[in-house]
Amino acid sequence: MSVDPERTIRVRQSDNEAYLTIKAAAPEGSIARFEWEKSISIEDFETLFAHCLPGAIEKERYIVLLNDGLKAEVDVFHGANEGLILAEIELPQEDTQVVLPDFLGEEVTADERYYNSYLVQHPYAEWKND
Repeated sequence: MSVDPERTIRVRQSDNEAYLTIKAAAPEGSIARFEWEKSISIEDFETLFAHCLPGAIEKERYIVLLNDGLKAEVDVFHGANEGLILAEIELPQEDTQVVLPDFLGEEVTADERYYNSYLVQHPYAEWKND
């Protein structure tokens, strides 16, 4: 993983699939971040992961369909981030209006502490000491 403030580059594996992802910082005044993702082989993942910064995010992802046709990706974290649960709703456009389900808590889109690149360096389990 790369953690440059202007871009994040990461590799991830989910079961027998692997991906290379690049995310750019959101432009000022926006919550939308450019994201590019490409499937890669497990062998490529293993090669690239060996050159990443130390640490890894462990989580399970669940897809929850919402009433308005949108979906929430709910991540349940494990390991050093145990106890953290995040939901991300991908909007077709940044100004799309959405009624958030009652099960969602605080809005944290703009809080960089919840980015994977932050969590790998500052695990959720350590936050109570801050």
